[in-house]
Amino acid sequence: MPEGHTLHRLARLHQRRYARAPVEVSSPQGRFVDGAAAVSGRVLTKAGAWGKHLFHHYEGGRVVHVHLGLYGTFTEFAAGLPVAPVGQVRMRMVGAEFGTDLRGPTVCEVIEAPQVADIVARLGPDPLRPDADPASAWARIAKSRRPIGALLMDQAVIAGVGNVYRSELLYRHRIDPFRAGVTIEASTFDALWTDLVALMKVGLRRGKIVVVRPEDDHGAPSYGPGRPRTYVYRRAGEPCRVCATTVCTSELEGRNVFWCPACQV
Repeated sequence: MPEGHTLHRLARLHQRRYARAPVEVSSPQGRFVDGAAAVSGRVLTKAGAWGKHLFHHYEGGRVVHVHLGLYGTFTEFAAGLPVAPVGQVRMRMVGAEFGTDLRGPTVCEVIEAPQVADIVARLGPDPLRPDADPASAWARIAKSRRPIGALLMDQAVIAGVGNVYRSELLYRHRIDPFRAGVTIEASTFDALWTDLVALMKVGLRRGKIVVVRPEDDHGAPSYGPGRPRTYVYRRAGEPCRVCATTVCTSELEGRNVFWCPACQV
């Protein structure tokens, strides 16, 4: 599943490509026909993101709300050339110079501007937003007996964190993912938040997740072609990059979590 930095990169890209001009919107797949008709030909005034949610604001107050889910993706093409849709294209946007196709999202809907606030109200602070206030996340963690590994993935606690950042952040701070939230000290949370903001800003800037410190960047390659180099994520059964202990994995509230049992105690 794309993590928060991906949505912020998309928002910035769509702002550059399509904002302040009319956009033609269609649904080649046919599942977003009414929504596309509601905004097609209108000026895209702003593209923004909160956590894993993308919002396209159009003149007149209508907003296209997208959540990519596990399989959603945007692909670009040059406008002005006949490009036949490939696969199940839920939404196609075409501007003056560029077009983009959206496939496989969990959510693609048209809402009214006030409804954006309703969606955001259900989300925790987004580390990539300048107005993020981590106090609300800390308030939830400090009183919860749920594992910290689950709390970090809860979008109502912190918006935008996915499985890679969750597993890697906890490794970098030597925290067992099964520790209850109530056992986390305020100073530890502050360090987690500061590091998370920095890591996600790198992801936003570079377009890829970078979590391994230079001094540890050796040994086994990434877990797959084009995938990030990680300490523990998707490395179950392999030696820890720091202590050589075998990396473990287990299911935590429906998602696999990865950790080093020697480093994270």
